[in-house]
Amino acid sequence: MGQKKLIRFAAIKSFPNVLEYPDNMPGTWGSFFASAQPLTLELACGKGEYAVGLGQMFPQRNFLGVDVKGNRIFIGAKRALALGLGNVGFMRTQIDRIDQYFTTGEVADIWLTFPDPQLRTGHARKRLTHPNFLRKYQQFLQPGGFINLKTDSPVLHAFTKLVIEHYGCTLVTNYTNVYAEATEPELLNIQTHYEGLDIAQSGKIFYLRFQLPDVIDASKDEAFKQRVWEMEQGHQASTADL
Repeated sequence: MGQKKLIRFAAIKSFPNVLEYPDNMPGTWGSFFASAQPLTLELACGKGEYAVGLGQMFPQRNFLGVDVKGNRIFIGAKRALALGLGNVGFMRTQIDRIDQYFTTGEVADIWLTFPDPQLRTGHARKRLTHPNFLRKYQQFLQPGGFINLKTDSPVLHAFTKLVIEHYGCTLVTNYTNVYAEATEPELLNIQTHYEGLDIAQSGKIFYLRFQLPDVIDASKDEAFKQRVWEMEQGHQASTADL
């Protein structure tokens, strides 16, 4: 591990707005922030650009960036402290443990901003909009709460649309070119480090906003796997033709 990373890992241990693998958190988040307010998560937050940006826009709400990379969290946490944002915090942990940290209805909304699209064959289960993750979110997301996905990956966008349709989620917004279509420019103009890298080289930014059904029916999982396989086979074939 590089010296800079070691310094950042050590620094966040002293930051009042960062928690690392905390215990006994469900139901206590109101006391972590400056005041008890509706809580929004930015999962796989990286450097926390959205948590900080939204925290500036909406002082009447709390925002928690979650990521396992402490050296990335350092950047967002340091900026939030410099800006005096008592409504912005960070937690270092794995996203697949996220349901351990919140109680029923404790989270108002979720943002997924440029998460890893997990494009390798067989890695669909690691995508943060996979039904297994949605079942985790459902344990703590308020009824009617929104999940927001912003990505440059056409594969992750198409996959998430399939999840929404197959499991009966409610699709609220679907942009296939955010900067040409969005009617919420301030909300969607926040740019993350990974957006700037243009890793997918798609030339477009996609955005989905949706709500979960009462039940994400596990009896539909086998049919979903088949549909994902067919979709990804089609994508591979179209890519090979380019």
